Amino acid sequence: MASAGMLVGQIPSSLIIQKIRPRIWLSAMVVVWAGLTMASAGCRTYSQLCAVRFLMGLAEASTYAGSIYIMGSWYKSDEIARRTAMFTVAGQVGKMFAGAMMAAIHESMEGHGGLQGWQWVFLIDGIITVPTAIFGFFFFPDLPEITEAPYLDEKERQLALDRLPPKREDGHNIEAWSLIKRVLGQPLIYVCCTFSVLSTAMQAYIVQGLMLLYLKYRKDIDGFSQSQVNTLPIATHAIGIVAELSSSLAIDRYNQRLTIGFTLCAIQIICSIVLLIPNMSVPGNLTVLYLSSTSYGINPLLYSWSSNIVARTADDAARSVILASMAASDGLLWTFWGIVLYPANDAPYWRKGYIAMICISTALASWLFVVRWLDGYTARKYSGACSDSSDPVVIEVDNSTK
Repeated sequence: MASAGMLVGQIPSSLIIQKIRPRIWLSAMVVVWAGLTMASAGCRTYSQLCAVRFLMGLAEASTYAGSIYIMGSWYKSDEIARRTAMFTVAGQVGKMFAGAMMAAIHESMEGHGGLQGWQWVFLIDGIITVPTAIFGFFFFPDLPEITEAPYLDEKERQLALDRLPPKREDGHNIEAWSLIKRVLGQPLIYVCCTFSVLSTAMQAYIVQGLMLLYLKYRKDIDGFSQSQVNTLPIATHAIGIVAELSSSLAIDRYNQRLTIGFTLCAIQIICSIVLLIPNMSVPGNLTVLYLSSTSYGINPLLYSWSSNIVARTADDAARSVILASMAASDGLLWTFWGIVLYPANDAPYWRKGYIAMICISTALASWLFVVRWLDGYTARKYSGACSDSSDPVVIEVDNSTK
């Protein structure tokens, strides 16, 4: 139900932050999410929990695409990959520690105050989220043209504006017909959403927790302890973090987007071909699944390249809607992708999923050429908007074929 709420909430949220300061809207949604999380502790029926989870998804829908939108408003094309990587890495770090924290709360707080452990998990999760929202109300930077961040003086605010191309005067116009033409009348949304869906699908092994499912199946057969089942998959997130940071540094420093994209796709294809080998040893399976975790490295490429391309339009509202549409497309994919291709009862051998991964990785490698075409197309079309008023036009296009 949370996924349904996120799907419904993506586009409305992308429009709302054109009229309400992002620091107010995003922080308010964090407060709402925290309140709903705590309210989950009071749910007594399945229908109540479903309703709360749907509302939580609505609130959470603002966060990911909204944050990417804000970062794209502050950073240049050779800076944004590292920033988006830091943002997504923070989420991976959270996943690494969330499970251990929830297990500790559940065990240590069981029965305290007449509440069960799972209720304390929801309550504490909501409580520790509130300070983040309060911090956001005061310190989230908004957009450069309207920022009131207390840690930026007037000179720094002006620098933030001068270092980036000017924006359209009607860039925050969300009048329905105008926005529809600006978004749907150009190839950006179609290319970027397809890019996003393919990139997300390529991360299925780690997102669907294949290593955890594999270890659960092999636990009694090979004598894995419950501790090993719980801890061995944590390294997949650590490897993913290293891959994200490494790819982001390479993108910003060397602009080798195609090279990085092809490398990541090739790794997934090779891993999937190896996983198709029947009755492969346990060490072999684990090694390949660890290597496949490098698929997380596609995230900085996806969001930095898409942000750079869409930012050339100088149209904030259209950029916000396109980024939200990308996130919504990903959410729609996960409503069926894992169920169909990576069900738990297929463990320890997901033949359909392995074949699908080969197809997806091949399709993504091919689609990178389409994204590169769009990169060049927008650079030429919006060349007048790709520089500020004092500098000559410099068109940044990824011409890497290495």
